Amino acid sequence: MDGETVLAALRAESQRLYEKVCAIPEGEWDRPSPCDPWTVREVFAHLTNAVDRVGSMLAEPEPEPSGALVTAAGYYAPDERFSTDANEVRIETAQDSAGWYADGRALAEHFDSVWRSVTTACAKEPPERRVRTRHGDPMLLSDFLVTRVVEVCVHGFDVAVGLGHEPWPTDEAADVVARLLLGGRPYDASVPVPGGGWDRTTFLRKATGRLPMTAAERAAERLGLRRLTLG
Repeated sequence: MDGETVLAALRAESQRLYEKVCAIPEGEWDRPSPCDPWTVREVFAHLTNAVDRVGSMLAEPEPEPSGALVTAAGYYAPDERFSTDANEVRIETAQDSAGWYADGRALAEHFDSVWRSVTTACAKEPPERRVRTRHGDPMLLSDFLVTRVVEVCVHGFDVAVGLGHEPWPTDEAADVVARLLLGGRPYDASVPVPGGGWDRTTFLRKATGRLPMTAAERAAERLGLRRLTLG
């Protein structure tokens, strides 16, 4: 996926998410999210940190153009980055950072500032810009931004469900995540899916573990579904 398309998706999904949470009552932030053990506040803090990481990466020296680059799909490989220990650090970091803000509105406003700053900075970078993840992986910035769209979109599902709402993904972000899951192909609801037909949002939720799959539905992997290891 080209960088401009991915960046547009990150902008659209981040704007949608901010608009959905900026005015919710303070008590709603402490509802449990389906991303156990996080509350809505904590999962929102996690995705805010995930987007904010882009700014830190851009401030670091660009990796030398040597060796293979990790792709967006490769970023979600089932290795030590998603081990039990790594996930415990993710959980604790989000819980700690959720407490940095006076209230949920302050956290939402910080997220709004972060995504705007990050997307503005990324728009100035050349298509071949490389970055290094906190795990040491060299990646194209455009590929790393795909992972940030996944973070905002998929954890946006967790926020929505935690608040008792239907998920609200934008078309732009849903297409980016679907193409990642399908090896570059867009999701086509007219293609039969084992176990029943899904709209794109249902497909995304099932494919990312946000909704359960039946044994018949898991046969969808034969249609080329990529499994992502998500923290």
